[in-house]
Amino acid sequence: MNAKAFSLALFSVLIWGSSFAAIRVALQGGYDSGQNVLVRFLVASGLFLIYALWPGTKFRLPQKGDMLRILILGWVGISIYHTFVTFGMETVSAGTAGMLVGSGPIFTALIALFFLKERLTSIGWLGLGIGFAGISLIAFGSEGASLTLTNGALLVLIAALSASLFFVFQKPLLTRYTAIELTAYFTWAGTLPFLFFSPGLLPALQNASMEAHLATLYVGIFPAAIAYVTWATALSTAKASSVSSLIYLEPAVAIVVSWMWLHELPTGLSLIGGVVAIGGVVLVNALGREQRKVSNRTAESSV
Repeated sequence: MNAKAFSLALFSVLIWGSSFAAIRVALQGGYDSGQNVLVRFLVASGLFLIYALWPGTKFRLPQKGDMLRILILGWVGISIYHTFVTFGMETVSAGTAGMLVGSGPIFTALIALFFLKERLTSIGWLGLGIGFAGISLIAFGSEGASLTLTNGALLVLIAALSASLFFVFQKPLLTRYTAIELTAYFTWAGTLPFLFFSPGLLPALQNASMEAHLATLYVGIFPAAIAYVTWATALSTAKASSVSSLIYLEPAVAIVVSWMWLHELPTGLSLIGGVVAIGGVVLVNALGREQRKVSNRTAESSV
């Protein structure tokens, strides 16, 4: 991975890692989950609209043949991901949510296995097993010693899967559109389903605390808009697998920020699970894939 792609991807991961605590603050400050995700993406959509209409900006409309794919990816990567993360965080701590989302490369490896026909070595299969064991510890440890899979943890896991699908299958579109164009399309498409949460929005805006408003505005500007653009730019200049490996850092950022901002830490069992899951992901990505030139070229052209 070149230095530009590394820097942009790292920036995205740092910003995304901070978003979990900000979402938690907004939920505690008067927003309900649906209204919060709607406001965040109205902000992000507005920013992209301003950019697209800015005099002198060369902003192209999507080609007709790409519109269905853009809509589906926008719904998967924006609508499903952010709805499930936000509702999941009603009962899951910011750090735990960050660790569950950070398990995304495990799902990415499975997607590559089934859709891109990438083959795993025996170490790769071992890494997958370890990774899922770690995910189980995180999810079942999210409620302390009760060892029950909470609805919140399940929702965040589904969000992690949707993010993996989104990141893998957007790459071909980056050969035809700029990162900011494509991110704008996805954001606009993904915001449409959030309008379902518009009833009661005005009273929520009036009653929420100033900290909740600022946290929501922060997520709308940085994690929901700018970080997606920098991530897409990184994807357009480097291999998806290399860029995605930086997701390993997101759980650590989420834990540190939530501890500093909310004085909130995941349970001990979840922390152990996070270490185990990251170890499994490292095994899969570092040693677990068969390196064959022909299959690699095929995979890259398919992604």
